[in-house]
Amino acid sequence: MRVHRLSLLALLALLAGSLGLMPIFAASSPEESNRFVSPQELHHATYNAQSVAAKAEQITPRTSTAAITATEALSLTLLGSYQTGIFDQSAAEIISYDPESQTLYVVNAVRAALDMLDISNPVSPTLKATIDVTKFGAVANSVAVKDGVVAVAVENTNKQADGVVALFDRAGKPLGSVTVGALPDMVTFTPDGTKILVANEGEPSNNYSVDPEGSISVIDISGGVETITQTDVISITFRDFNEGGPRNGELDSGVRIFGPGASVAEDLEPEYIAVAPDSRTAWVTLQENNAIAILDLTNNTIKDIVSLGFKDHNTAGNKLDSSDRDQGINIANRPLRGLYQPDSITAYSTGGATYIVMGNEGDTRDYDTFSEEARVKDLTLDATIFPNASALQADAVIGRTVVTTATGDIDNDGAFEELYSFGARSFSIRTISGTLVFDSGDAFEQIIAAALPNDFNSDNDENQSFDSRSDARGPEPEGVAVGTVQGREYAFIGLDRIGGIMVYDVTNPQASEFVTYVNNRDFSVKLGSSPTPPQVRAVGDLGPEGLLFIPVEDSPTNSALLVVANEVSGSTSIFEITPVSRGTYLPIVQR
Repeated sequence: MRVHRLSLLALLALLAGSLGLMPIFAASSPEESNRFVSPQELHHATYNAQSVAAKAEQITPRTSTAAITATEALSLTLLGSYQTGIFDQSAAEIISYDPESQTLYVVNAVRAALDMLDISNPVSPTLKATIDVTKFGAVANSVAVKDGVVAVAVENTNKQADGVVALFDRAGKPLGSVTVGALPDMVTFTPDGTKILVANEGEPSNNYSVDPEGSISVIDISGGVETITQTDVISITFRDFNEGGPRNGELDSGVRIFGPGASVAEDLEPEYIAVAPDSRTAWVTLQENNAIAILDLTNNTIKDIVSLGFKDHNTAGNKLDSSDRDQGINIANRPLRGLYQPDSITAYSTGGATYIVMGNEGDTRDYDTFSEEARVKDLTLDATIFPNASALQADAVIGRTVVTTATGDIDNDGAFEELYSFGARSFSIRTISGTLVFDSGDAFEQIIAAALPNDFNSDNDENQSFDSRSDARGPEPEGVAVGTVQGREYAFIGLDRIGGIMVYDVTNPQASEFVTYVNNRDFSVKLGSSPTPPQVRAVGDLGPEGLLFIPVEDSPTNSALLVVANEVSGSTSIFEITPVSRGTYLPIVQR
């Protein structure tokens, strides 16, 4: 193993924006593995750098640079990886865990199934069984496990029709099923085990001729799952917020409602759910709408719909690399407003309060008959607001940046006064009412620039793709998980495009600290357009989707674990989480 270090002086220069970037990786190739890969066979990159602490306010976050000393820092060590060898077909998406049987349940969408992985020896995870869900629909989208009950969200063969939640015991024996809303995209249990919640996204058809309502299904399992019937299912809809509805006046003007001919209920698309530790409140991301819905689970009603606002990329600490044609890494302030648009969300408690954590991935509506996407160079910019429009619209500046046409032309004269890009390239922490208390700003791209200068903002389905995602959402933070290690709270954030996991200490949300970055990907492997299973196994992890924290008390080892399902490489990797003695941690990459 070769260890490469950046000096403290170089790190400080980077964060000041003046570092001359240089290669810090040595290339090598792992041996092919059969079914699983040991730590010795996979590349494992770890980056520890200066933490970025910030207290952010909506619209104009404030950022401040903290000391390089990391309090109770962690290391993530790869133990093992189960690899399907299936490339870019979502063979490993969402994961859940049954501690009694020490089994992972992994959504394998390409096979319309759940893979049951035995991780009693996490160095060598093995496939013990598969649960086929084709009896219930087209494909499994999500899985959750609690007290030996496995709940699976299954999409209908007609994507715009109602889906199903199928229930199994831990061995895969069917227990029953119920009908839920269109496109059930996420399923979770409440912590008290009395309810199953389902986010029904309700995406439109490609020609937008059918746009089902988004909804949340609440399945009452307080009487047990063996006798569950359709009468135990409550559907929470957004119809009261439609035009002319009794709650339409409550709808925040910042919530994006823009689908052609869509009502509010049709336009809102529930993506992911987090539940409060006391099981009384839930938060639902409405990604395309740049909002969250807050649910009162004591009476199964919508308490509020909150717009998440935007990040001003023209302010300090909120820079970004906005071009894939600038021949290098260029993290700079730009006149862009980043819509947060979180995908995954989770809740945790610290200091006597509950907070929600989100990965600000970003997403667009891009259908056969309707698309909101445009590159800045193809828009007319308001001459008063953008007197230097021709310079800005160069490919190497923001000309190729993908923005929305649904927002920004304030006076509807065809010229855009504001430019809104998709995603915030960060993770955020918010209060239970949705107020922003922390955002990681531009730290992710700064860290990646130092750790992986030759592969900065690469895509997840090809190597040698340097800078190819800078014009469109950058690293795309997506999956999030939070867990407690030795009394401190840590957030783990998966980067969908370049890959890897960012780790932050979020014990004090307002002053969260960067701890480490781990990327289990070999950028030297040549994938080509149709990589072979050996190539897929050799490259490591691509496209982290689902993240799962396993606490010490539930772990098959004596340590907490982080499990990551990777949808592009079809791999499920297990990392051991180890506290590191207090000290000063310089940037480090291990290959």
